[in-house]
Amino acid sequence: MVTQPERLRTFFNNRWLVFVASMWIQSFAGVGYLFGSISPMIKSTMKYNQKQLSYLGVAKNLGDCVGFLAGAVCQILPFWGVLTVGVLHTFLGYGFLWLIIAKRLTNLPLWVLFIAIFVGTNGETYYNTAALVSCLLNFPDSRGPVVGILKGFNGLSGAILSQIYHFFSTTNRDFLILTIAIVPSIVVLSLMFAIRYVEGHRQKRPSDSLSFSFVYGVCLILAAYLMGFLLFEEYLNQPLIIICSVILLIILLLPSIVPILLSFSPQVNYPVKESLLPVETIISEDENEAEGKRRDPRLGENFTLLQALGKAELWLTFVSLILGSGSGITIIDNMGQISESLGYSSPRIFVSIISVCNFLGRVGGGYFSEIVVRKYAYPRLLALAIVQAIIAIGLLYYALGWPAAIYTLTVLTSFGYGAHWGIAPAAISEMFGLKCFGALYNFIILSMPTGSFIFSSILASRIYDYYAEIQGGLVDPKLDLQLGDEGSHTCVGRICYSITCAILTGVVCIGVVLSLIVVRRTRSVYTHLYAKSQA
Repeated sequence: MVTQPERLRTFFNNRWLVFVASMWIQSFAGVGYLFGSISPMIKSTMKYNQKQLSYLGVAKNLGDCVGFLAGAVCQILPFWGVLTVGVLHTFLGYGFLWLIIAKRLTNLPLWVLFIAIFVGTNGETYYNTAALVSCLLNFPDSRGPVVGILKGFNGLSGAILSQIYHFFSTTNRDFLILTIAIVPSIVVLSLMFAIRYVEGHRQKRPSDSLSFSFVYGVCLILAAYLMGFLLFEEYLNQPLIIICSVILLIILLLPSIVPILLSFSPQVNYPVKESLLPVETIISEDENEAEGKRRDPRLGENFTLLQALGKAELWLTFVSLILGSGSGITIIDNMGQISESLGYSSPRIFVSIISVCNFLGRVGGGYFSEIVVRKYAYPRLLALAIVQAIIAIGLLYYALGWPAAIYTLTVLTSFGYGAHWGIAPAAISEMFGLKCFGALYNFIILSMPTGSFIFSSILASRIYDYYAEIQGGLVDPKLDLQLGDEGSHTCVGRICYSITCAILTGVVCIGVVLSLIVVRRTRSVYTHLYAKSQA
């Protein structure tokens, strides 16, 4: 008979506890998502123009995606050490920014704020790396659900932190920056020792399917709750906001039911010990020993970053992500201007749709890609090609000006963009192993800012400005309405982004082709992986 102390010890050594703790960390890790909320405050306080503010936006994007150091640190320090470095980044960066905006420090140049925002946001890369690597090591046979759920919660962290800020009902606008500096740091420090590799508990078990189904159910409840909150936030008084915050906390705590039941249920016999190897180390280890010599790794084995950079599959995937996720983030970043050009007074409804569909895309992408791999033994990037095709449909729908085009565009592009990050990290871990996954993950996420720079900063903005200049001073003779003031930089009408969407449709289709090329090149590898994992 298993005693209570043994069950308690089993609870603290349960890999599901690691997963739940990682979900909670990711729920507060996405500090970069709040830049849109604090940027107006920075602009007004520091008397910056739009160009100067855009430089700080670049700092946020760089901090959000430049994670090579986090990947390197993950191979040297334990996970709690990686998280500690992230906490130092977040607290020092945003803490220093708060001192500036709160006028504790004055007369500081723009480059100081640039560094503060870069350092503060860069802490997120350490949280992402530690959470993803630890959970993939513990769940090597469930990579799609693990990546999708963790990235999904990361995408919602901006809304969660914003609600915590509203909970305190403070009149100090700079308190939001202090919230960003303090709350994620406290959460991560509280949970960092729970993030670890659990020895002997890596293989898929019968209970995993039901456990993941429960977590998916929590994700759907959370998505529905946040959609409602975001839509009706401006109509809520302080008592209702407090009630909503309590409901949010309860929903976030629900996944902890899984490790509790697995550890304390009387039907479960503990302890369970396993010594089986993870999938990615099964292939060719015996062959290597038989050969008695070292050779370059093959797809499905463990690669270093330098070795992976020499493989065409990595670069094809990287370019496909630039084209697909870059197009998606371009629409997301410009949704305010898109809705404004069509005459919508507030982009709130579209921001809410983007937040929820992005979350559902990340979670759903991981789930769908797992079906592609486990049920059909096809490469995971086949799922990526399908979601890229979904983005292309949304872009083409808007370009052709069909009914409810902006809603279709918003739903399909935000869902497809989110699905990229529920699929791609898991696919990379399968092709190039988990040994250096931290470095590989932080390499592929560079595709997002690269695509954003090419398609948003260069393409979309120039087309928008071109038509804004053409419209400047023109009058609609039928309605006798002025379309724009002389010298105005505001574009009106579907033309502002229809050409951009038409071009991006072709761009994303190229991404689909590249993804399918990788699928063809790795088909036999996945068949081998699938067969070995089922043996």
